[in-house]
Amino acid sequence: MAYYPQPCDTFFVESHDDRGRRYRDEMREQERQAKRQIQLTIAEQLSEIASHEYRYDHLIQMEKLEWETLPDVASIDIQTEIQWYMRPYLLDFLVEAHAAFGLIPETFFLAINLLDRYCSRRIVYKKHYQLVGCAALLIASKYGDRKDRVPQIKELKSMCCGLYEDDMFVQMEWHVLQTLNWAIGHPTIDGFIQTAVEHLQYDPEVEHMACYIAEIAMYQRDFIGKRPSDMARASLALSRSILSRPQEHATEWAGQYEPQTLMLLSQQLHRPSKILSRKYATVHFSRVALILDDFLARQIEMQKFINPPPTPPAEARKDEFSEPACKDAPQTPSKIKKIPMYNNGCPTPPDTPTNQEYFSNKLAAVEPARPPTPASIECYHYRSNVTLPPISSLPTEVF
Repeated sequence: MAYYPQPCDTFFVESHDDRGRRYRDEMREQERQAKRQIQLTIAEQLSEIASHEYRYDHLIQMEKLEWETLPDVASIDIQTEIQWYMRPYLLDFLVEAHAAFGLIPETFFLAINLLDRYCSRRIVYKKHYQLVGCAALLIASKYGDRKDRVPQIKELKSMCCGLYEDDMFVQMEWHVLQTLNWAIGHPTIDGFIQTAVEHLQYDPEVEHMACYIAEIAMYQRDFIGKRPSDMARASLALSRSILSRPQEHATEWAGQYEPQTLMLLSQQLHRPSKILSRKYATVHFSRVALILDDFLARQIEMQKFINPPPTPPAEARKDEFSEPACKDAPQTPSKIKKIPMYNNGCPTPPDTPTNQEYFSNKLAAVEPARPPTPASIECYHYRSNVTLPPISSLPTEVF
């Protein structure tokens, strides 16, 4: 049986009242969005005014807090098992873990500070060094990062290749917090960098280059005891110099950097970690690692052009100082050889007796008889580095 659709006599028709209601709702929503945008604009302006007003007080408080949370390098030096050559390996691991979990830059600097502060207060065994680093990264991520990006213990255990159990991570985290008296907050280098550039136009290359230079310095012992504020100002000044950006005025906070810290940072640019260089060679960090490599290559070429290497002296031929072609030509006077003097037909002994003349000529009995030295004692000649036989073993007729 075929089915033929029948026309429907009843259907909904939008009336003029419904159209008007929908138009009024749309206009009301647009007005609400416009008012919301005005509120956000006013809030940003008030925030900028408050930021400029309290910026100086904020910097003073941060500089005061950085002294209280600065690690003691001398205490780390007296560690019995962990050595400074182990630090780059642990930092490479933390850099990879930090990038894998997508944490903010401030978390990495805070984790390094927690690690150094703990090592300056507790004796750390070599087998627990990586565990302390994982606990520091876990605490730092819980302190300032998003909750969904905080690493799980099972993930850290997998990154450590199952070297530690789950309970060890929890116990080490608690032990780090107890050692630091639960004082986690620390003004990091990244925090000072953000404070210094917040009133300027956004320049991602300068910020990424400054963070890259600061992370390179974290691998070295000389920069652990430096204040984060000094490191941030020197890193910003050096990054602007590399990228040919105008420097801050000397009256500004960012322009009051220490030249000595700047010189120390510039000396570490040529040896960054491969893991760190690969991290900052990505587009997410403006490829500042490649920019820095190009800058260093140009500096090396320019240095070669300005100060070329000295030309090695030409080797003199042997025949130049041989006998002159003309026998009548004047010759360079040579040093007169000393003729050995003889006493009663015997050669005069040298200043330091070597007893060699007694072996060559038995008739040269110039010394009186002496009592023999025990056979267990050997005579060592300090010039020729040859151990002579004991004196008692020599022929008796020599004496």
